[in-house]
Amino acid sequence: MKTRQPQDGPEDRERTSRAKALANGPRVVGIGGGTGLSVLLRGLKKLTSNLTAVVTVTDDGGSSGRLREELGILPPGDIRNCLLALAEAEPLMHRLFQHRFHNGSGLAGHSFGNLFLAAMTEITGDMETAVRESSKVLAVRGRVLPATLDDVTLCAVLQGDRVVRGESQIPLAGRKIEKIFLDPPAPKALEEAVEAVLEADLVVLGPGSLFTSVIPNLLIPGLAGAVNRTGAPVVYVCNVMTQRGETDGMNAADHLAALGGYLRHRPHAVVVNIEVPPKAVLTRYALEGAAWVEPALHSLNNSGTRVITGDLLSRSDLAHHDPEVLAKLVLAGTGSGGIRAGIKNPGS
Repeated sequence: MKTRQPQDGPEDRERTSRAKALANGPRVVGIGGGTGLSVLLRGLKKLTSNLTAVVTVTDDGGSSGRLREELGILPPGDIRNCLLALAEAEPLMHRLFQHRFHNGSGLAGHSFGNLFLAAMTEITGDMETAVRESSKVLAVRGRVLPATLDDVTLCAVLQGDRVVRGESQIPLAGRKIEKIFLDPPAPKALEEAVEAVLEADLVVLGPGSLFTSVIPNLLIPGLAGAVNRTGAPVVYVCNVMTQRGETDGMNAADHLAALGGYLRHRPHAVVVNIEVPPKAVLTRYALEGAAWVEPALHSLNNSGTRVITGDLLSRSDLAHHDPEVLAKLVLAGTGSGGIRAGIKNPGS
């Protein structure tokens, strides 16, 4: 007697169809760090599962900085945020990894996710393997890769030729950033990250802190070389707000010009928010020394870079990009979902 096999229901078929559609989506590489890149990833994972996040590893403040100094590991905070942005794990797992201890000698200030990655690094021997294994635990859609496995310090030359060492110290100096550099100056790029950029259909820089999250990745010769050589469109997503001690008074054209100083070719496109945040939000941010980034569309339109604009604000009390709106605009604005056979970098 044959046993009748259960038939897939409508929900099962819909999930299967959805998974196939995501698997056939464009190969997108996001490069950056902090909370900005994780916002983009949360939107993109609903459009494609072929995602790679290349994350900066220069953080030396807070929990990440303490673990970096005490254990000699790469700072885990930005990597943790990107893992969670791409994770399909249960909501409780998200809360667990983002949980920050408020009490306890030595524990206060640390997030559980940072401690988990630190422990996984000690068990597996390096951060690259630790991230790969953690991705399995969190059911991550796509890949999260550190830009380099080398221990590097972010430094800045400020107005007046003052040199400041340490990512966390740069915004505190209160002077205009003239140039940033890494010490040591030529860390080795993670080969997997280089390959991802070269094989991508679309490369996205940002959003995120311009000088301390986005540009540091372009100071790694192997990674910068891949961005310059890739046949994929390279798109820069400009921040919604300025950051005190880093991009004070800079409009969108200023952001693009500063980024261009670290690339051989200008980005194919720049994505700019043109929606002004509510007055109450602007007032609160002003208390922190931040202001809305003016689009400066006239200057942008004369830059030779394609300008993609939209009302990109999330419907919250924070001046952040809306993940889904941003992701759809980035893919649609670069043509055919950013497919490699489409638009190339100018000058490439």
